[in-house]
Amino acid sequence: MGAGRRGSSRAARPEEGRGRRSELMMLGLAVLLTLFGYASVGLATEGKLPAELPVYAIGMTVMAMGAHWAVRRFAPYADPLILPIAVALSGLGLVLIHRLDLAFALSSPKRAVTVAPTQLMWGAIGIAVCVAVLIFLKDHRHLQRYTYISITVALVMLIAPVFFGADTLGAKRWITLGALSFQPGEFVRIVIAVFFAGYLTMHKDALALASRRVLGFSLPRGRQFGPIAAVWLLSLLVLIFERDLGTSLIFFGLFVIMLYIATERTSWVVTGLLMFAVGATVVGSMEPHVHGRISAWLHPFAALQDPGAGSDQLAKALFGFGSGGILGTGLGSGRPDLIGFAARSDFILTSVGEELGLAGMTAVFLLYALLVERGLRAALDARDSFGKLLAAGLASALALQVFVVSGGVTGLIPLTGKALPFLAQGGSSQVANWVLIALLLKVSDAARRPAPEPVADLDEQSTQLIRR
Repeated sequence: MGAGRRGSSRAARPEEGRGRRSELMMLGLAVLLTLFGYASVGLATEGKLPAELPVYAIGMTVMAMGAHWAVRRFAPYADPLILPIAVALSGLGLVLIHRLDLAFALSSPKRAVTVAPTQLMWGAIGIAVCVAVLIFLKDHRHLQRYTYISITVALVMLIAPVFFGADTLGAKRWITLGALSFQPGEFVRIVIAVFFAGYLTMHKDALALASRRVLGFSLPRGRQFGPIAAVWLLSLLVLIFERDLGTSLIFFGLFVIMLYIATERTSWVVTGLLMFAVGATVVGSMEPHVHGRISAWLHPFAALQDPGAGSDQLAKALFGFGSGGILGTGLGSGRPDLIGFAARSDFILTSVGEELGLAGMTAVFLLYALLVERGLRAALDARDSFGKLLAAGLASALALQVFVVSGGVTGLIPLTGKALPFLAQGGSSQVANWVLIALLLKVSDAARRPAPEPVADLDEQSTQLIRR
């Protein structure tokens, strides 16, 4: 038996080492692509290499190697693709923000603000928080103990902007404390995923079995319908009082997706879509800010003819996508600054479409899709129900945020004002996204870790001792 255990341990180590070596090589590629893009922007706009290139090279290398060390030490069996994809997206975000810094400096020298160094700093803080989660969270299942504490924290974070938040462009999604400001909605999606995973792990059987037939659909009974009604009402309250369309959509959509994953009942999806349609129709017709977003979505070019008709950002974004074509104008050869301050947040995708073209946008979406797929793969491989739902919820939250941001920028749905994960400017977004990556790494590590060998039967051990 002792020899068998030693053989199993030796067999597990090469698999672990191959994964980490592959991760290291892909991290090196992600850092090189970031530095290449940063140098290309400087050569295209100023005709020389940026003076800050060595600082960015050192910073990106230290961040990537620090995260790699933490994964190798505290999550050695984690999926080797998750971390390199996150580093690649963060690096692309730095390149695009640096490009926008130069564009704003040329168009408005007196009002130009350089934010790329700040974004690099927040990226380092985010990776440091990711490393801390990997070190101190020994097992993702420990989070299940805080199921109801997490929903309390989430509710406080959701409600806080109503009382302490700053009204920014019609929506209350920021909390300002002196010189410090942060967006609690970025962290809510993670805390909510923890709560939903814990709650559905405990009650999924009742939610799956209790139902009644109405018009051919199995609809939930009143007692089981309570949770989805409460979440629906809470999302409407967030939409009404904070006028935050993006957080409300992600919050409600995440619950419906996780409910379907836990119960495999299509009736929950149908019920959720009907409730969302009713709520969106009522709030969209009554709340002026939300109604304005819908009007700007339906008539994006009205503001070009009448400046008082609303924002012209969507119209300029569509023109930017059109001018980019298939291959784009090239880094440094577009005019992404015409969109204004929003070019650094949700409209940063327009910079990709204009200067890197449809090919660049496809590459970015493929990176997001691959990251979501690896999260869902961790959910499929997880051995515990909580881990399955947690990984699926985190991956779904990321997918929902990418959808609502890219859908708004391309005119598919109304604008939400959310930040595009990893690419857009924002400290809250960076830190929250790296916490999400850390949790996915922990679940993936537990899912891919070789199962311990069963202990030999006591009689078999006794027989072996007698033979010796």
